[in-house]
Amino acid sequence: MPIMRRFATAAVLIFGVASGHAGSLNIVVVGASNTAGWGVGAENAFPARLQTILKERDIDSMVTSAGVIGDTTAGMLSRINRAVPNNTNIVILQPGTNDLRFGGSKHQRATNISAIVDQLLRRQIRVIVYDPVIPRNFLQWDGIHFTAAAHGEIAMTLAAQITDGQKSSETIQKKP
Repeated sequence: MPIMRRFATAAVLIFGVASGHAGSLNIVVVGASNTAGWGVGAENAFPARLQTILKERDIDSMVTSAGVIGDTTAGMLSRINRAVPNNTNIVILQPGTNDLRFGGSKHQRATNISAIVDQLLRRQIRVIVYDPVIPRNFLQWDGIHFTAAAHGEIAMTLAAQITDGQKSSETIQKKP
């Protein structure tokens, strides 16, 4: 294994993971239909692609998708403790746009995201909030769901965040 890959893996295990966790890196991806793989299938969705990328990089990990079709951030908040087991090291939160599509406000969405992050941090779980502006060409015909290519790009972006070994929770956002 190249020295930089060993360093990155060690950094994740030392700095990016809550103390008391040994062995495999346990990652849970919380979200709605895009997380579940709507239109491309669960096997092509970014959680499954992330699992493959981490395995290819010799990172012992288990990525679990907790995507629920039609979910909102309020639903994610209400199920976060059930969806994320105690042995979880990292949660990737992909809040999606259902709140706004189903009549919710930007303020309530932001409040729910903050509450989810706070709950996970109290449990000493690292959180990555993946909430970028997605380019139109990365969306399927419906303008809502990610294409297979987008899922691949998202998985690569998240893999880089995980293997960089950053200590704190972070938000991945792209400005339009």
